Amino acid sequence: MLVLDAERTRACLDPDRLAEALTTALVSVARGTASAPPRVAAEAPAGLLGVMPAHVPGLGLAAKLVSVFADPAHPGRSTHWGVVVLFDEQDGRPLAVMDAEAVTAVRTAATATLALRALGPAEPRRIAVIGTGVQAGAQLDLLARYFADTPVVVGGRDPARAGALAARHPRAAAAGVEEAVRGADAVLCCTGARTPVLHRTWLADGAHVGSVGGSHGPELDPATVRDGSLFVEWPGAVTAPLPAGAHELQGLPPGRATTLGAVLDGAHPGRRASGELTVFKSTGHAALDVAAASVVYRAALEGEGAVLS
Repeated sequence: MLVLDAERTRACLDPDRLAEALTTALVSVARGTASAPPRVAAEAPAGLLGVMPAHVPGLGLAAKLVSVFADPAHPGRSTHWGVVVLFDEQDGRPLAVMDAEAVTAVRTAATATLALRALGPAEPRRIAVIGTGVQAGAQLDLLARYFADTPVVVGGRDPARAGALAARHPRAAAAGVEEAVRGADAVLCCTGARTPVLHRTWLADGAHVGSVGGSHGPELDPATVRDGSLFVEWPGAVTAPLPAGAHELQGLPPGRATTLGAVLDGAHPGRRASGELTVFKSTGHAALDVAAASVVYRAALEGEGAVLS
């Protein structure tokens, strides 16, 4: 069985391979061919331990154990620790254990980037990234790869952290949250917020909003959800109770949201007009962990230096 620490796991997550695998997983979710029960969590006083198993035909069988705890040293932020275990989908043998924080950060940022490319303006003139933690950093790294020529503004409460993060992109600057959001064609929220970090009145006409935070509370305000064409990874983001569903989407009609996989599959057109507000709300999904784990495992077998156990 392969055992990969955080550094090796991250090194095996090739962005192009990951985008391909995530597309396969999201389409499988949209078609109903993936098997993934809603995640469950054990609550502790300072956080939770989530369990997320899934099978995606052609990619594999995996389960993630991940703890999500508030970070006392950084109020408003959270930590994600755990492991992802990949199994052989034919005989059930465990094939690899890898770092869950690296898998979660990179696959989440890659999914938000897929949503931006599928739903956002064809050529965004400015992108805002809200947050200064691990997830925002993973998002900046992918924007530097796929949107290297597009100006980016990192919005955060701590100017020093926002400035340090902005240095990871060749055309990024730092600003306050509202300043970063106003005038941006795309806004990617990557925070551990318990209350909304942006307001509908800040958003430009035709903007795209991606939200991958909100494990502990809503990251988006109700007006943004109300006015936007809503897209999700899986129908349960709307229909499942917490902690599986999204805070912002509780109580919405089941048909209110469209799966991102339906857009990637060509079954739904996605953005229909230039002035349309599109909103991608991510809750995370175990099928995405299967996709990432399959990419890590394949790369490790090709010589990325995994440790045999």
